[in-house]
Amino acid sequence: MSSAALDVGAGATRARTSASDQPRTRTQRSRNTQVGWLFVAPFVIVFAMFLLWPLIHGFYLSFTGESITGAGGAFLGFDNYVEALKDPIMWRSMLNTAWFTLLSTIPLVLVALVMALLVFQGLPGQWLWRLSFFMPFLMASTVAAQFWIWMYNPQLGLVNYLLGAVGIEGQAWLQDPTWAMIAVVVETLWWTVGFNFLLYLTALQNIPEQQYEASALDGAGRWRQIWSITIPQLGPTTVLIVILQVLASLKVFDQIYVMTQGGPGGVTRPVVQYIFETGFTGYRFGYASSIAYIFFAVLVVVSLVQFQFTRRSQS
Repeated sequence: MSSAALDVGAGATRARTSASDQPRTRTQRSRNTQVGWLFVAPFVIVFAMFLLWPLIHGFYLSFTGESITGAGGAFLGFDNYVEALKDPIMWRSMLNTAWFTLLSTIPLVLVALVMALLVFQGLPGQWLWRLSFFMPFLMASTVAAQFWIWMYNPQLGLVNYLLGAVGIEGQAWLQDPTWAMIAVVVETLWWTVGFNFLLYLTALQNIPEQQYEASALDGAGRWRQIWSITIPQLGPTTVLIVILQVLASLKVFDQIYVMTQGGPGGVTRPVVQYIFETGFTGYRFGYASSIAYIFFAVLVVVSLVQFQFTRRSQS
């Protein structure tokens, strides 16, 4: 038999083998897909039950007059949204939330950066500094808030005691409309700055040491190295921290509810607390849902603006 005939026969055999392997390959892929769905199914079920369905049902409720008692669930169309947009308490709560976000985000970024730089410079007992800075973040929000309620006590609190020791008159911090929000911001700073500190410290440890060595050979001092090397290298981490902090501050609820209950006179009431009070105290689930989705739209807009800003800064 000639070599050409042998080559033709071998090619035909390979073709038949390849053709027979195709159904087997499709069957194997189908089995892999089924096994994959079996592994994913528990998460999909939990996701649908506790996130997707409440999201859809809450959106439907925002168009009804649903009450916690189950009565008055008639379809109202956009009446709840119209009422919410005319509600002065909702807009005041929105402004309170924005004010808290502005007051808390800036110090939470700057203080965390300073703390990370101090530890990164090689302070003695670094493990103690790291533990001290990060430990408050591990507390429950109610525990941290109660701790600062005692600190702010006008008669027995440590804050007024320290101020009196240096000749400064104390305040009723949580009862004074001028100081209540600032007092909550200070508590939030003490409680949550440890997380941002940890992110900055990790980013500092990832900066190549060769850059500092090369700049030292060129005569750069420590401050020049921080300004020209450290700060630019921390840019992506700073953007991440700002995004996380803004989103977290916009959703503030726990510490304010425990410390001031939104008072005095509603100056510290955030929009999340107003949604809670409308739904569970005023028994208006439908109206509370409409406020929640208006606030959700605000969060989406803020997230998109931050995303665009991040893309431009990176480019």
